[in-house]
Formats: sequence, C-alpha cells, structure tokens
Amino acid sequence: MATVGPCNIPKPRAWNPVENSKWMSWHGLGNMSSAEAMRLFVKILEEEDPAWYSKVPEFTVEPIVDVEMHKPKVEPATQSAIPNGNSFPEPKTISPENGSVLETQDKDVVMEGLGSISIYDQWIAPSISGQRPKPRYVHGAAVVQDKMYVFGGNHNGRYLNDLQVLDLKSLTWSKIEAKAQTGSPESPTVVPVTPCAGHSLITWGNKILSIAGHAKDLSETITVKEFDPQTCMWSNLKTYGKPPISRGGQSVTLVGTTLVMFGGEDAKRSLLNDLHILDLETMTWDDIDAIGTPPSPRSDHAAACHAERYLLIFGGGSHATCFNDLHVLDLQTMEWSRPKQQGVTPGPRAGHAGVTVGENWFIVGGGNNMNGVSETLVLNMSTLTWSVVTTVQGRMPLASEGLSVVLSTYNGEDFLVSFGGYNGRYSNEVHVLKPSLKADLQSKMIEGPVSDCTVALLPTTNARRDVEPEIEAAQDGKIREIVMDNGDAKPMSIRSVETSERLVATLKAEKEELEAMLNKEQLQTLQLKQELTEAESRNAELTKELQSIRGQLAAEQSRCFKLEVDVAELRQKLQTMETLQKEVELLQRQKAASEQAALSAKQRQGSGGVWGWLAGSPPEKSDS
Repeated sequence: MATVGPCNIPKPRAWNPVENSKWMSWHGLGNMSSAEAMRLFVKILEEEDPAWYSKVPEFTVEPIVDVEMHKPKVEPATQSAIPNGNSFPEPKTISPENGSVLETQDKDVVMEGLGSISIYDQWIAPSISGQRPKPRYVHGAAVVQDKMYVFGGNHNGRYLNDLQVLDLKSLTWSKIEAKAQTGSPESPTVVPVTPCAGHSLITWGNKILSIAGHAKDLSETITVKEFDPQTCMWSNLKTYGKPPISRGGQSVTLVGTTLVMFGGEDAKRSLLNDLHILDLETMTWDDIDAIGTPPSPRSDHAAACHAERYLLIFGGGSHATCFNDLHVLDLQTMEWSRPKQQGVTPGPRAGHAGVTVGENWFIVGGGNNMNGVSETLVLNMSTLTWSVVTTVQGRMPLASEGLSVVLSTYNGEDFLVSFGGYNGRYSNEVHVLKPSLKADLQSKMIEGPVSDCTVALLPTTNARRDVEPEIEAAQDGKIREIVMDNGDAKPMSIRSVETSERLVATLKAEKEELEAMLNKEQLQTLQLKQELTEAESRNAELTKELQSIRGQLAAEQSRCFKLEVDVAELRQKLQTMETLQKEVELLQRQKAASEQAALSAKQRQGSGGVWGWLAGSPPEKSDS
C-alpha cells in the first residue's frame, strides 16, 4: 500500500521531470502544502500534454496515508528512493492469519494507539501488546473511559466468564479478576461469575450492564447484571414489572434512559419477535404490543436508534434462513413499518455487529449460512441509503459471525474497533476502522484501477477531512491561474474570464454527470454480481433437489421391476391353476359318468328279478 504525500507523487508514463524545463527540482514541493503541490503538478502536466489524463497508467486506488500528521524517522537506506534525497520510511506490514495484507506506518508509530491510524475507511490490524484473550464469538463488548471491556462468549461450545480489557490509548490487553456479588447488601456473598454467551453489554454512565444471554443454568426470566469497573464486581440488579423470558441473540438498544429489547432465541430454541422496554430509572419492565407488521421471529440481528425516536432492526436469522430486511419502529406511536431503501441492496446475514456514528449506522461481518459476509456497510439513517464502505479479502475475522464492534473517540476522531468472531475458526483479533463520516458517504465499488496521482482529484472518502476546504480553494486558484497564464503578459478581458468560468462550470457538470453514471454502473455491477450469486445458490439447491429426485426415481424403478416380476410369477401360477382346474373338471366328468354307469347296471339287475317272479319263473340260483 503506497503512501502518497507532497514529495511522493507517482509520475505518469512518458513524463520526465528532468526533461521539463519548468520543473527544475523536486525541492520546490517540499516547502508547499499538499494541495498547492498537487495544483502545480497538474498544471505542468496540462501544459506539457493536454491529454495526459488519458495516458495515466492504471493503478488501484489506495487509501491516502497522512504523512504530515505523523513524521516517522527517515532511515538512511531509503534516501535513494527519491532523486533529491527526500524519502519516507518503508511501511511495516501486518499480515492477518487469513486475509489481505494491511500496511501501517513505522512500528513505533503504531504503538502510539488509535491516533497512529491515518487511513480512512479501511480495516487495519494494529499492533497489540499484552496477553490476548481466548478466541471467542457471541460475546459482549462495551467502552468505558477509553477502555473496551469484553465479557463472556463461546469457545468450542463452552461458555466463558472472563472479563478482558483493551486499553484503547496504548492498545494493551489486560484481564480483570472479577467476582459476582449476591445476597443482600448487608450480608453480600462473593461467588464466581456465571459463564454466558449471546448477551448484550450496554454502557450506562461509568458502569456496564449485561442483559440476557444463554447460560448453563438458565433462569426462567431475564437477569440484568451490572459491572462496576471501580470495584471489579458484578451484581444482579433487582427489576420490577413482568420480566421477559430468558433468551440469547436478542438486540438491546439504549434509547435515552430506557433499554429496548427485541427478539432472540429462548432456551428451547424457539425464535422470538416480542418487544420489551426496561426503564433504567425505575428498573421496571414493560412489554409492548406495537401495531403494524413486526419483523418475523429472529435472533442475531442488529438494532440501532435514530433521533431518539426510531428503532431500526436489520437482518438476523431463523433456523432455516437469513434475512436482509429493514424494519423501523416509531417509539412514539409504537408502529412498525417497512420503509423504502436506496443505494446498494445488502445481502442476507446474521450474527453481524452494528454501531452508529452520528446518523450513519455501520454494519460489520455476519454470515449467510454459506460463508462470512466480507463487506462493511453503512446506512444513512436519515435518507435510508446503503453504501459499501470497504470489503475485506479472504477468511478474515471481519467476515465472521458473532463478532463485536464498538465506537471509540481519540483526539476528536471516531474509530470502530472489532474483536473476535467465528468463520470456521474462533478469532481473538482486533481490527480498527477510521470512518471518514462524509455526509454523502459513497460506495467503495471502484473496481477499475485509477492512477495514484489522481486520487486527490477524485471524490473519495479517504481524503483528510481537514484538507478538503484547502483542496477546494486550491482548485479555484488553479482555475484562475490557468486562465491567466496563457502566454500573454496582458490581462484577459472580463468576457474571456466569463467564458472560461462557463467552460469550467460545464466541465464540472460533465464531470459530476460522468461520476454519477460511473456510480450507477458500479451499483448495477454490484447488483448483478449479487443476483449471480443468488442464482448460483438457487442452482446449487435445485441440483441437490434434482439428485434427490433422481435417487427417488431409481428406487421407484427398482420397486416397479420387482412388482413386474411378482406379477409374472402370479400369472404363471394362474395359468397352472387353470390347467389343474380343467383336469379336475375332466376327472369330475369321468367320475360322474362312472357313477352313472354303475347306477344303470344296478338298476338293470334289480328289475330282471322282479319280472321273473311275476311270470312264475323261479329266480336263477347262483352256482354257489
């Protein structure tokens, strides 16, 4: 990842500063601001070759490293990198175990903490000291006074109860030997902390609240625990009203002095979509029957609050699928709605993490039952416009389920800090993203390579916020200088100035139109890629169904063949039975004929003896 600064501007092809009579030395740039140096550089390029932009070699847009804010020590070995001896130290490389290689400044600078990160809208793996916590996911994380507290989670199917602390100033891990206090305040009892996972950690003042979560010995209703960093003690808070049933994977959102809880999965793995509110001033639970169509039952979704009035629910999963829908609850009217969204269409995901920075809601990680989600999204909650901030490569922990993301502020700048997750392996990595927070945050979908020397001229979220007014002023100055510097010593007329201004306005309009068309084409490309991925997924499912049907068909064919054999055997037996029946009928006829003949003979014998007696003839005597 090359650094870009006032003395390190990549040169386009077929241009040599030595051959340029107007460019005597690189030393002139060293005394200028970055915007002035860029303006002069572009002016000379345009004078030498008006078509220089079309000849610029294509490189991939890289984030800008603010070399003015941090002045690393110059190594002697790098003095020959630039002809006049001005050079910058070689960047150190931090290589995640699975993922793309990210670069940072010198190691001594990285050790300074979050303030050393000068790259915008890119995830960086900073150097962390101290003993790392055990890898985990579905844990809880919260920030109190520049420290990120990580509690519980799941590792290899076992619930954890340790409390780890990352000092965000020094980026150092440490472990707190916390205990739980039970019983009455007069006679408290100190016991080990109950392991849990799938809970929610909320910062409340200088303390941390842990709400719900799965545990080995789960109670029937939700418990609310409080951790005091001063005493390093957990204690169960007494609540009033009707507490919700126990669960894990729910969302808990802080709205003013109340906690709004939605959904989750209970101990019997039943998915929920109920809504409950806990008043932190009275510690009273209240279940809410909102009107409208609520989100379907789900867990592992993300929730955020906008303008202290609207609760947003995004994504999540059931036992069979993952969602990418967005629901909004008006906390004043208690009515659910499905608003129309703009920008990039987010893919389905569950187990992702969300954090709000102003009116921007950042969504990180998650999974979709096939793989981890690699892009980091941002939703402008005022316009409901989705954009892609950045995309990680490979199986990085950022493309995981059950990771945590918190917001930290250092020297007036915001940082997103992620930890843990699971995407085939458990992670204990820490990554940091410095959001640019531009109001019109654009999607990072530039896939075509662009020259590094034109980065400062393109609209990008990686530019330094404090330099943007200076760049705009420098561009106006450049326009005036180019108009006046036309080789004529006489000043231009007012008419020429107006014509030039109209020409510049036309060029700016055309540039904006081309940028809009480019963004539209990139958006369409991303949508087509997503549709292609969904089509491939459907194709794989249909292929599985086809194979299953083929197997069933083969089994039916085998059964039919067996039935045909049985039918043939039965037919053969039937034919044999018909033959036997005919033989039986023949024997019966023969038997009947024989019996008839015997009866006739007997009748003849009996009738001869009677008539002889009547005629007076003595019966014949037998010879015996």
